[in-house]
Amino acid sequence: MSALQGREILLGVSGGIACYKGVEVLRGLKRAGAEVSVVMTEHAREFVQPLTFQTLSNRPVGTHLFDLDQESRIGHIRLAEQAELALVAPCTANLVAKLRAGIADDLLSTVLLATTAPIYLALAMNDRMLANPATQENLQVLRARAIHIIPPETGFLAEGKEAPGRLAEPEDIVAAVERHFAEASGERPVVTGTLQGRRVLITAGPTVERFDPVRFITNRSSGRMGYALAEACRDAGAEVLLVSGPANLDPPRGVHLSRVSSAEEMRAVVLEHQPVQDALIFAAAVSDYRVRNPSEHKIKRGEHPTLDLKLESNPDIAAESGGRKKPGQVTVVFAAESQDLMANAQRKLNAKHADLVVANDITEPGSGFDSRQNRVTLLRRAPNGGPPPAPVALPLMDKLYVAGHIVLAVSELLAQAR
Repeated sequence: MSALQGREILLGVSGGIACYKGVEVLRGLKRAGAEVSVVMTEHAREFVQPLTFQTLSNRPVGTHLFDLDQESRIGHIRLAEQAELALVAPCTANLVAKLRAGIADDLLSTVLLATTAPIYLALAMNDRMLANPATQENLQVLRARAIHIIPPETGFLAEGKEAPGRLAEPEDIVAAVERHFAEASGERPVVTGTLQGRRVLITAGPTVERFDPVRFITNRSSGRMGYALAEACRDAGAEVLLVSGPANLDPPRGVHLSRVSSAEEMRAVVLEHQPVQDALIFAAAVSDYRVRNPSEHKIKRGEHPTLDLKLESNPDIAAESGGRKKPGQVTVVFAAESQDLMANAQRKLNAKHADLVVANDITEPGSGFDSRQNRVTLLRRAPNGGPPPAPVALPLMDKLYVAGHIVLAVSELLAQAR
């Protein structure tokens, strides 16, 4: 279940060409289960009609401070009090300046001044307006007041050029709001800054081992756990390299992606980039075997009534990488087991020279492959020959939340390795 289920969100929409993306933000919030009240500025209504937001939110849209029906019940205070979080998307340079000065001259600025809920501002403006010292000073002051800033992206602006100032993608804005509630409830640990300045390589997804030009053997891995780890490490401040086998997933924004197919391809990328990494997390489900002599041509069924494939072992990428660790480098492996979970996980911890193993029982319903959730136990190597820390068993939770716990463990291991 989304952390936004049943949450009361105030969505402010200020005037700018990015207003049309505010509609997609509203759709994303509603899809995640939030209840949304929309407040639009006068200039926002020049770009998108209130009826669009009213239809999608199934609530009246606030547009005027002096609406007689609303203000008979002190409408702007009611909106401010019922909001559990206030989000402005898009947020213009003008609104930023008004919030810094405490000006309340329309419904949106008045509600934002009156609310005690957390405020998130998703910026969208011309690149020169963004870079102006006045805007930068205003943003610095707002950050000091604990107002959250969702920075704009570099992209194609209305002026017809590529530059900073484009509104972040709606799904990323919704994800930031969902992350706020997940962290506030304790479902997802706060990871911000825990890997600042670190480089992390993550493997994800299955690998594919071909036996002719059109057929292959593989496994059930969706790649979700590795992609969630890439997102969590990015949020923690790390520079992330995601080495992904075939996965039907969009990679998180802001991470470097290297797509591979076979185990040999994954091995080559991992070993090439290992020397500059602070941590390596092996979340991929690498095929244990490959076909010894794959055919150069498609194998015809009529020519081969039966088909025998001779398999040979693939390289153990995690074990080879673990054996090459430089001082202070941390490696994490996964143990997806169907029996003797803890014993097999402990063996992997030792055999792969790992610092942390993430163990999960693939037979448990609703967990592991093909699922958005996972139930894992974290086992650490004993520090400096001392007794091993007690295993940490996590409850069934969203893989993104599992990733947060793994990130915190990695940051602790890196700190100990200094």
